[in-house]
Amino acid sequence: MKDLSTGHEGRLILKFAIPMLLGNVFQQLYNVVDSVVVGKFIGKGALAAVGTSSPIIFLLVSFIIGVTMGFTIVVSQYFGAKQLGNVKKAINTLYIFMFFTSLVVSILGITFSRAIFRMIDLDPAIVPDAMLFLNIFLSGLIFLFGYNGTSAILRGLGDSKTPLYFLVGSVGLNIILDLIFVPVFHWGVAGVAIATVISEACAFIAQIIYLNKYHKVVKFSFADLKFDPEIFRKSIRIGLPTGFQQTFVAAGMVALYWIVDQHGVDANAAYSAAGRIDSFAAMPAMSFAVALSTFVGQNMGANRPDRVKAGLHATLAMTVAFSLVISVITVVFGRLLMRMFTNDAVVIALGGDYLKIIGSFYILFSSMFVINGLLRGAGDTLVPMFISLFSLWIIRIPVAWYLSQKTSLGVNGIWWSIPVGWLTGLVFSYIYYRMGRWKKKAVVKFETKT
Repeated sequence: MKDLSTGHEGRLILKFAIPMLLGNVFQQLYNVVDSVVVGKFIGKGALAAVGTSSPIIFLLVSFIIGVTMGFTIVVSQYFGAKQLGNVKKAINTLYIFMFFTSLVVSILGITFSRAIFRMIDLDPAIVPDAMLFLNIFLSGLIFLFGYNGTSAILRGLGDSKTPLYFLVGSVGLNIILDLIFVPVFHWGVAGVAIATVISEACAFIAQIIYLNKYHKVVKFSFADLKFDPEIFRKSIRIGLPTGFQQTFVAAGMVALYWIVDQHGVDANAAYSAAGRIDSFAAMPAMSFAVALSTFVGQNMGANRPDRVKAGLHATLAMTVAFSLVISVITVVFGRLLMRMFTNDAVVIALGGDYLKIIGSFYILFSSMFVINGLLRGAGDTLVPMFISLFSLWIIRIPVAWYLSQKTSLGVNGIWWSIPVGWLTGLVFSYIYYRMGRWKKKAVVKFETKT
């Protein structure tokens, strides 16, 4: 556990963010290897099927992930206020919430998987593999929720290293199983999904065994789990807007896939493969944003809002530096990176265009994400939710449809809509940050300093 309410702001955030960044690197490394195995050993149809399943999975789990963020913020603020009794109550309440919701989401997702793919008008040739992957993945959802929830709790307590160790082990196991189940056993898309479920289960079980033996605060025991209605209410107040935001963002990603799918399997496969690289590129901004959220949460809990501005400036400087380097790499080497996933010239060309367009504007994405990380850490999630939904549903998706259907840009019009949405979100998020209303949203209340 790490107290982030004292010490140099930039150094604290950097040290906290680096383990998460490394963890994300390993996670995305798995995603890349996963796509490479599918694209190279099964084919572009399977690559499109797995790629299409990803936003569906995100759609099904995003609400719970968003609500979990509310618990994480509550944990970080109580820890900053040194209220360890409330920290333990929040952890127990989160575990109970995740257990029951994972079961509900799994059942609903498996039951309606075919209807979901029909609703987005997925190419019938892709549907069987997409359904197979999705249903197997959802069968192990309780392990995904358990592992990610525990990792989120540890980060709220200022510990970003322990989740990294278990993530590395999980990713390593996943890659090994992928290379056994697909090229050796020839299990196809099912092998990829089974490998994911097994690795997530092993990670969660190992995590619980370790924490029960060595950690002072985070321990898992069915007998000791107790639900606290008041802490649940506070966590839901913060997490519910983020949950809805995540859900509508996920639905937006599905809508974008639907628009992409209108341009054929090649465009779908290109979007799936290039999206893996894009996820890699987004890691620094996402890691530093989560680090800033925890930093802000602890400092608001410790009644140190004066440190928040310095933390924001330091985080923006670091993420902008990362973004500039990543932009150069993706713009210059985009097509070369696409060759890792496929040998199809059309898919490579389409994916290369995506990376050239998107890669030129990562600085917008990183700045927007960091500012939103500050707002979430302060417990202010409602207005950022509306900003995110506006930039996605009112700006990005209509622009994607119009540019791709009504202009000569074709599928590149979809790519251009993404930075347009980022710019919109950044402008409104910055304006709201400058208004300062987020300073009044903390869970732990203090008298205002004069």
